[in-house]
Amino acid sequence: MSVPLGTWPAIHALRIPDRPALVDGDTGRVLTYAELEARTTRLAAALRNRGVGPGDRVAVLSLNCPEMLKLVFAVAKLGAITVMLNFRLTAPEIAFILKDSGASLLFATTSLEGAARTAAEDSEIREVVTLATAQERRDGIRAGFDALLDSRGEAAGPSAAGADPAPAEQTLTTAGPTAPDLPEVDPESPAVLMYTSGTTGRPKGAILTHSNLFWVSLYHNSIERGLNRLDVNLAVAPLFHIGALAVYTLPGAYWGACTVVLESFDPETWAAAVERHRVTKAFAVPVMWGAVLQSGATDRHDVSSLDVAVSGGAPCPLPVIEGLLAKGVAFTEGFGLTETAAAASMLPSEFVRSHAGSVGRPLPHVEFRVVDAGGAQVPVGEVGELLVRGPSVSPGYWNRPDANAEAFRDGWFHTGDLARVDADGLYHLVDRKKDMVITGGENVYPIEVEQVLYGHPAVAEVAVIGAPDAQWGEAVTAVVVRAEAAPSAVADEAGTAEDEALAAELTAFARERLAGFKVPKRFVFADALPRTATGKVRKVELRSAVGGQESMVSR
Repeated sequence: MSVPLGTWPAIHALRIPDRPALVDGDTGRVLTYAELEARTTRLAAALRNRGVGPGDRVAVLSLNCPEMLKLVFAVAKLGAITVMLNFRLTAPEIAFILKDSGASLLFATTSLEGAARTAAEDSEIREVVTLATAQERRDGIRAGFDALLDSRGEAAGPSAAGADPAPAEQTLTTAGPTAPDLPEVDPESPAVLMYTSGTTGRPKGAILTHSNLFWVSLYHNSIERGLNRLDVNLAVAPLFHIGALAVYTLPGAYWGACTVVLESFDPETWAAAVERHRVTKAFAVPVMWGAVLQSGATDRHDVSSLDVAVSGGAPCPLPVIEGLLAKGVAFTEGFGLTETAAAASMLPSEFVRSHAGSVGRPLPHVEFRVVDAGGAQVPVGEVGELLVRGPSVSPGYWNRPDANAEAFRDGWFHTGDLARVDADGLYHLVDRKKDMVITGGENVYPIEVEQVLYGHPAVAEVAVIGAPDAQWGEAVTAVVVRAEAAPSAVADEAGTAEDEALAAELTAFARERLAGFKVPKRFVFADALPRTATGKVRKVELRSAVGGQESMVSR
């Protein structure tokens, strides 16, 4: 039987009340499981006083902080739904998600408050509540979140010992696994909405239920050395992403582990946190792992406590893998999607060298199939679309019956990824059926970028692809046909002053309308785009032509 997300702190408040649950890596404040249960129960009551009830949506636009996780648990206690927002999005992009989800309350870091309030203007948001930045927390500056908890008697300000303070009566857990004044929550009801871009250019809200998150937490005990109350997880990748939230962070809370939260990533701070807190588990995207190694931070800090390093979001370069293994870290790569609650397969560390590039085998209770266009399973070694089935797979998208009919069929989730399975039963991703670009662990769908660039008067045609990039894995690359161009082939030469000027203009144009990671890093100017007989752009041909060009205009 699945256990609802909101009850997890209560379970550990009874089992291991004095064990640390959350550590603010930027201030040193420690929250035990007894304190986490008391605070999240009080926060749930405060939210209920704000009109939040079962099924309501509460949006969070925040830099990493322990308060994000307190909110996730408190909202779950009410049977309401947390809507995680990417803080890199622009106000119009945020506004779309607020309206689509129907969120009524919005929590936002003070540094993001302007975008939050602008986005909330044309939505159902009744109130914007601020969260303090790491610097504000260090300086003792309070935000709306603190005042909200004060209305329920919450103590504030660091103690002399640096722990998160609470009077004795507040540290006592007044509720067991089901608080008497909170609703009974159906494990199959939605707990979190995670928005992911779609092929239409508009993001879709993937529903993750309490049961989805319960099962993915169980999976984690089969990854390398497992997960238990003695483990310490370092959460530094953005928690609005399913990878950071559902790889070790929420599973750690299920198993009684401790999570150290850092507001932002830089290699030196990351390595110092591993040393200081004796971190045992850490998730990051390949560009972050590469930065850690290239910085030399692992030579200046003792990171020997780290027994498992998980990489996801994109294939990790072999030199990075070799570097981590040389440090004695059990490195593993995984595959998952927002719709699978992050973890669907893992490559055991003993296969990282011999089967480099593989995403491993499905985790327990997860099934994979590789099928052809007719839905028939393909033989070993042949390429087809990867389908996933299991108890951690989302039941569907929020208010998107059209997308659900396409992606969720006959009990299987159709990932849109092309894959093959080898003779050893290990799976390899071959290509992305939907032409998604993965840059620095962020997913970018070309059509969304193309639609924006088409709004510039100098653009007659545009195709967006991913070009190989040593730092980011892939660089978002736009192949542009100027409005006055004559039909020809992909240009062999670029980099003229005119090209540079237009590339700068298009970059500025895109930055006003898109999140920074979606803005093309490179531009190629062509006389025409190669097309099929039916008029579709041949992106495979573009990738081949652009991949070898050294004359691209980079911004």
